[in-house]
Amino acid sequence: MAPVVTSVSPAQGAPAGGTSVTIAGTGFSGATAVRFGPNLATNVVIVSSTQITARTPAGSGTVQVTVTGPTGTSTQNVFFLYATVAAPVLTALSPSSGPTGGGNTVTLTGTNLAGATQVLFGATPATILTNTPTQITATAPAGTGTTNVTVTTPGGTSNALPYTYTT
Repeated sequence: MAPVVTSVSPAQGAPAGGTSVTIAGTGFSGATAVRFGPNLATNVVIVSSTQITARTPAGSGTVQVTVTGPTGTSTQNVFFLYATVAAPVLTALSPSSGPTGGGNTVTLTGTNLAGATQVLFGATPATILTNTPTQITATAPAGTGTTNVTVTTPGGTSNALPYTYTT
């Protein structure tokens, strides 16, 4: 039986390609190709028989996402939209300080935050708990002093807001 694709997340990205996506479905064991329209994806990793991670190739418009395996190619209507995505903008952090050991939940507010792939406290990644177009909650990593917090989405990297570690 051919692979079955049920979803791609995020479902849109930049026309230049390079968007990191997760493809869900079944029958992915032994998959030999992932395509976005006619173009092959890069950095394809078969995580399991139900999940693949990949980076999108360059493209335009709305294209079908397909997975090819030893038993055929998926035929489901799962689509990816190539669109210019606005860069994220941070407007507030709450709280804007926390313990040096990290572990506290910080709410980041702004615009164009959907599809966040990374929240950085300085050079240290935070754990993203929830993500909407206007708000992200993340667990602050350990750190010292005052550091810049940024968000990376398919649209780019946000402006920085300061976060202060207190003892």
